[in-house]
Amino acid sequence: MKVDAELPFKASSKVADVARTLEETGFDGAAAIETGHDPFLTLMLAAEHSTRLGLHTAIAVAFARSPMTLASTAYDLNGFAQGRFTLGLGSQIKAHIEKRFSMPYSHPAARMREFIEALHAIWANWQEGTRLDFRGQFYNHTLMTPVFTPERHEYGPPRVLVAAVGPLMTEVAVEAGDGVLVHPLTSERYLREVTLPIVAKSLAKVGKTRADVQLAYPVFVVSGDTEETFAKTARATRERIAFYGSTPAYRGVLDLHGWGDLQPELNLLSKQGRWKEMGDLIGDDMLDAFAVVAEPDQVVAKLRQRYTGLVDRVAVGFNFVARDKRKELVRALQAA
Repeated sequence: MKVDAELPFKASSKVADVARTLEETGFDGAAAIETGHDPFLTLMLAAEHSTRLGLHTAIAVAFARSPMTLASTAYDLNGFAQGRFTLGLGSQIKAHIEKRFSMPYSHPAARMREFIEALHAIWANWQEGTRLDFRGQFYNHTLMTPVFTPERHEYGPPRVLVAAVGPLMTEVAVEAGDGVLVHPLTSERYLREVTLPIVAKSLAKVGKTRADVQLAYPVFVVSGDTEETFAKTARATRERIAFYGSTPAYRGVLDLHGWGDLQPELNLLSKQGRWKEMGDLIGDDMLDAFAVVAEPDQVVAKLRQRYTGLVDRVAVGFNFVARDKRKELVRALQAA
């Protein structure tokens, strides 16, 4: 099992130090998350200060950009990183796309499929010289002149993973992309009963095998070598679960466990900005379903028990223990 960690949220002097430390500790990869800062700038710094660390966005918001602009950024970054970059895409929700980014939003699964197809058409033009003539329902790319064509490089375009929870987006991730960025609000049960059957069906539909796609999962972990650290990680995880659970699109995960009625309540509280109260509604049973809750020396065993054979890589930074102990935990998990 591959093991990833997170990079700092913004491009700064810390990124170089963190990237070097993650590589020295033995992590397989590092993710940059698009929240209040551009993840590609962070990954550019990380690429410069590492040699083997895999680098990916988890996620970059696809619909906030056009396929052409994103194709350019991702192509250049994969070249600079010497093939170590993976483009992880997410759709975001309608309110953010329309009200924060002022971009169009409709039919997210169909739009994401076409977005990825457009990326591949653009990259084929740059890498293989194929004429650019992409005409879709949402995107059209039919013009590429020499002055705007980047130089072909030996590493080619990056792999594309898609963040998915529901069936339609999971199908897109497997059929059009190279794998699934499993959403943090995913339980082991949801993986087994919902996600993996869809993955298998989609693989068969397009003639791929399980080895052709990757499932990457950022796991919630509640742990700590002191009571204070344990309680702090538990509180932060409850609030994050509540935040994700407030989103109507993710209600299906809660429904599977019989917690669907909680979603509208969380959604109402989120609109009122009552974030702490939302976290208070996440009981121990929900915490245990969506997070690995264990003492530090039991975390790896529980991760392996839950996810070996289900996913290909997990993101867990082991920040709940001292830095000198992390290398041992990373190696133990990689052995799964």
